[in-house]
Amino acid sequence: MITLIADSGVTQWFERVGPLHGWAIATAVVVSACCAVVGTLLVVRRMSLLGDAISHAVLPGLVVAVLLGAQPGGLGVLLGATVAAMSTVWFTQFLFRQAGLWEDASVGVAFTTLFAAGVLLVTVSGSRVDLDPGCVLYGILELVPFDTMDLYGWDVPRAFVSALSVLMLLVCGLWCTWRWQIFTAFDTDAAKAAGIPVGGVTLGLLIGVSLATVTGFVAVGAILVVAMLVVPAAAAERLVHRLHHAIWLAVLLAVVGAVGGYLLAWRFGTSAAGMMAVVLGVEYIAAILIAPDDGVVAQFISKVFYLWRVQCEDRLASLWRAEEAKQFVQEGSFAGFVNRWLCVSGQLRKERNVFVLTPQGRVHAELIVRSHRLWETWLGKHVDLPVDHLHPPAEWIEHHLGEQVRKRIEDELGNKDIDPHGSTIPREKR
Repeated sequence: MITLIADSGVTQWFERVGPLHGWAIATAVVVSACCAVVGTLLVVRRMSLLGDAISHAVLPGLVVAVLLGAQPGGLGVLLGATVAAMSTVWFTQFLFRQAGLWEDASVGVAFTTLFAAGVLLVTVSGSRVDLDPGCVLYGILELVPFDTMDLYGWDVPRAFVSALSVLMLLVCGLWCTWRWQIFTAFDTDAAKAAGIPVGGVTLGLLIGVSLATVTGFVAVGAILVVAMLVVPAAAAERLVHRLHHAIWLAVLLAVVGAVGGYLLAWRFGTSAAGMMAVVLGVEYIAAILIAPDDGVVAQFISKVFYLWRVQCEDRLASLWRAEEAKQFVQEGSFAGFVNRWLCVSGQLRKERNVFVLTPQGRVHAELIVRSHRLWETWLGKHVDLPVDHLHPPAEWIEHHLGEQVRKRIEDELGNKDIDPHGSTIPREKR
């Protein structure tokens, strides 16, 4: 067995990856998990743009903290970034409430202004700041394993320790405020009425976003950290409908995107941050396609089944009307295929090269014809349309009227038996 594993190339793969790539991947995984945890709450509360603003606007706080002597990745930098994030929120609310800007415009003005100020501070400070503009924008994930600290005799990357500490803090905070987060996310007014400190919950969420953003600087920089905040959560929201399920799924998608993106970037020799964002984008496209309720595939299948049901019901109704008028209905190629399916389902049978309704098919056909003629009668009573214009809308609605609606129409019409064309309205068999 050991020989088989060695021959399969797994051992050689791990030898090629080495500890440096392993630590980089581990850091990317933890950072992506941090962003997914808080990003899910941002997406659910429709605050994704504010997360974008914070991810850019923490830059001046980070630079000022480094200028004051804080070490990149340390507690001082986290504190400076948090202060900058809160300043962004205050500035956004000031522009929205006092300056009269629309909320989205105020967010755009706030984060672009503060981000530009941070970039200027980085470039002006020069050698006094241990920050490179390119690293700020795109991250330095590949160099993470070279900046280590001693942890119980192990050389562990400082960025990994910082990101893991932030992740544990975020999970603990989410665990302690879970009920408040759910209440605030889905009904803010009711949460206020129930006495929940909505402002404090939102403030805590924004602090969490700022902490996750600072850890994301190392991995993907200020620009692509937005992808980690928003894309996994948005994809998870399409796939599941429970908040705790969405958080778990967002973390899983973020981790897969981080690992897959790094390995692909290593394989093709490109930017790890950019490739991770691309993989996350592919995951979101996949979520759009396979979402169980409103995905592209689900909608296509639903539409195909609907069109097929309409064809079958129209065929049953046409055969019922043909029997009523004692006429023969000419079959086309598609009608023949529908007829064969209806025979398989037990609603038609073939007698002497002619398809006739079975008892089951006749009941179904009578319901369709009844819905059609009831609706024509109702339109003739309430809508000023010529009689020859009543058929098209009734032909569409006949496939959607249920038993309760048919009963209400029947009661309103006074149990009429004749439609506007003089045809008999079949009775519903109960």
